[in-house]
This record gives sequence, structure tokens and C-alpha cells, in this order.
Amino acid sequence: MNKTVADIMTPSPITVNPDTPLKDAITILAQKKLSGLPVVDKDNKLVGVISETDLMWQETGVEPPPYIMILDSVIYLQNPNRYEKDIHKALGQTVGEVMTNKPITIKSDDSVKRAAQILHEKKISRLPVVDADGNVVGIVTQGDIIQAMALDS
Repeated sequence: MNKTVADIMTPSPITVNPDTPLKDAITILAQKKLSGLPVVDKDNKLVGVISETDLMWQETGVEPPPYIMILDSVIYLQNPNRYEKDIHKALGQTVGEVMTNKPITIKSDDSVKRAAQILHEKKISRLPVVDADGNVVGIVTQGDIIQAMALDS
């Protein structure tokens, strides 16, 4: 039986917007026992995802990139732009400042196999399900796929 994402996804998932205070998003994740949330704009268009991984910066902080000093000049051994982005995540106060932009998505008529491949290849645990206009219509997680596998066996 070839199931589609629509067969196993959670429809109408809880979402937040970029202006949502980070404290509120953390409360939702903790109370609902979720590991991430789609981030939508005022038109319900997906603009990002906030996950537990994004929130870890809040607790762990950021290590400065390695550098050397030569004649009073700082030469970074890693890209300092990445460091700036990490600082922004560590100090962010809203979902928009911490979320992952350009989330990977899937359509509801895609196969469960395709969803599993994307989750595995990209090393992510959830995929927002969007319609042709980019509106969030559901979410599919690794747990949903495991549940579907259990029901098929």
C-alpha cells in the first residue's frame, strides 16, 4: 500500500509567527511536548521552522571563532559571518531571530517513502506540509512515519 503524506501527517499543526516572543514558543513546545513548530506569516505562508536545536543556542551560548593576531590585525581562521549568525540565535528574543529560514517542505500528495528519504538525508525530524501556495496544511514527523510502519506490519 502506497501511503501519501496526507495519510499520516498531523493536519493544521500549531504554528507561531516571527514576532512571537521566544518565551511563548518555548512554553508551547514544552506544554505540547513538541520538538519544533512551523513559523508562518500573517497569510499562513511558511517562512521558517523553530526547533529544539535552534533553541539550544539560548543555553549553550557561542564560542568565538578561532583567530590569530599578526601586527595588531585579527585574522579569523573560520568565517566570522557564521559567528555573527550564532550570536544572533543565542541572544534572540523572538521566533524570527532564532528560527531556521528556508525550511525543507513536502506536499501532501508526496509518498511517505519520499518524506522518510528527505528526513533521513537532511537529518531533520519534521517536515512542514505545504499546499501549492506555500500555506502550511500539516506536519509530518519521524514518529508519524514509524507509526505508519507499525500499522502496516
